[in-house]
Amino acid sequence: VPDITTNQVVVYTVAPSLAAGDIERLVSFPIEQSVATIPGREEVRSFSRFGLSVVTIVFDDKVDIYWARQQVSERLREAESQIPAGTGRPEMAPVTTGLGEVYQYLVRAEPGYEKQYDARELRTIQDWIVRRQLLGTPGVADVSSFGGLLKQYEVALDPQRLRAAGVTVDQVYQAVAQGNQNAGGAYIDRNPTAYFIRTEGLAQTPADIGNIVVKTTTTGLPVLVRDVATVQLGSAVRYGAMTRNQEGEVTGGIVLMLKGANANEVIQAVKQRMATIQKTLPKGVTVDVYLDRSALVGRAIHTVQKNLLEGALIVVFVLVLFLGNWRAGLVVASVIPLAMLFAISLMRLFGVSGNLMSLGAIDFGLIVDGAVIIVEAIVHRLHGGGAGLTGRLSSEQMDEETYQAASKIRSSAAFGEIIILIVYLPLLALSGIEGRMFRPMAQTVAFAILGAFVLSLTYVP
Repeated sequence: VPDITTNQVVVYTVAPSLAAGDIERLVSFPIEQSVATIPGREEVRSFSRFGLSVVTIVFDDKVDIYWARQQVSERLREAESQIPAGTGRPEMAPVTTGLGEVYQYLVRAEPGYEKQYDARELRTIQDWIVRRQLLGTPGVADVSSFGGLLKQYEVALDPQRLRAAGVTVDQVYQAVAQGNQNAGGAYIDRNPTAYFIRTEGLAQTPADIGNIVVKTTTTGLPVLVRDVATVQLGSAVRYGAMTRNQEGEVTGGIVLMLKGANANEVIQAVKQRMATIQKTLPKGVTVDVYLDRSALVGRAIHTVQKNLLEGALIVVFVLVLFLGNWRAGLVVASVIPLAMLFAISLMRLFGVSGNLMSLGAIDFGLIVDGAVIIVEAIVHRLHGGGAGLTGRLSSEQMDEETYQAASKIRSSAAFGEIIILIVYLPLLALSGIEGRMFRPMAQTVAFAILGAFVLSLTYVP
């Protein structure tokens, strides 16, 4: 199907715990104001809800999408200075379109391993093994994860222990933030060697977080995180779930195709990468693909091939039936693939996409219309229709009669083709979503009819 997505850049900001009104006032509005001066901008619209801001900047179709993203990126630095610290950081969405979801899959446990891999483990495998390897595939803009439980290390504070130790919540927060990191200390030069100094404070397990020092008492005793809180594995707050058929909750991902990429080529590259990923998965985990855009592309190509063959056979049958000449029928039928080749060449030259709307709109009856007129006139003249010739014609006489017949009927055939082309001209003037949907169809039909017209005046005679 044609891609009717506008030429746009999407900026989203995640701001947990803020209400929709605060999101609109503190996040969406500053971003809208910062991008208002970008050249080529046609429209700016925003969507603000609890904890999320989405701002869409629509550009003219002639504007290069990467130039537009560069302009938006520069303006976002200005917007960040106006957004309160800790509220959220604006980020640009991947370079994709509404039809970019070309490959969808599930990450699931094989039979017998369901208890070993719960929803949190499957989501971790999706985020850290499958997704990270798919991101390097040519033509892939991003991989979105859905379902499962997002793994987190939770520090559950105990109010009574906090009060007993004289520790505030902010002190625990600052201690965890500052204590969970590595630091460097330059080096010590001891010729002929040098000793590099570094501290390893990055937490690897919940126990490491529990050993972080919050403060020191007056007697010199350290108060650790585990003294005032319980450190445990948990999951992020969920706002939805992914389900499939009657299987209950599942974990999966969606591969987003880069804007302007070839869906079939991208999917083939993803399949090759997925075969490699399957070998790196833990035992008992598999990837189950449930949507593959290449199947739709294959069916579309099959439909075009089927229509081409059926149209050619029908034309041959009708012409042989009414003209009584199988050679004339084959000549006219051969115009169909040649006109299609001419149309596809011009589509590639002018960058017209081939989809169900553009290719499915080709009417083979319209394509062979001019060729039928020329062939019927030639056959009629060669069989004595107004030529005044009798007996078997020589090669020179047949060439002359063919030229005379084609010359006399040429204007009628031309007017017929031109009238058909005029019908499609209004579609070329459409703009916006209508233009993106119907303009490729009009261009493809015009290319095919133009090719058939040239063939009817040159190749067919």
